[in-house]
Amino acid sequence: MQTYIAHYRSPAASDARATGLFEFESDARAGSKGNLRDARLRMLELYGKDAVSWTVDRVERKKASEAHQDGQLELDFRPPKKQRTRAKKKEWW
Repeated sequence: MQTYIAHYRSPAASDARATGLFEFESDARAGSKGNLRDARLRMLELYGKDAVSWTVDRVERKKASEAHQDGQLELDFRPPKKQRTRAKKKEWW
């Protein structure tokens, strides 16, 4: 199962405005209906009846580097990427 991060928001006319994010696991592809359904179910499990009117704004995949929360820095020994050069624009006259 892949871990995802979902961002939610309450309606603008709500008494108690709420925005935030939470983590959930899903087998469905990112952005699919199954993935959004899993996010919605997890949101209802976490926040209960208050979250019925809330909507999930976006879902993003949790990066592997965020999974290690032990404070250890990660080193990247790959060579730097080459700067891409733009093609020269040809004059039309």
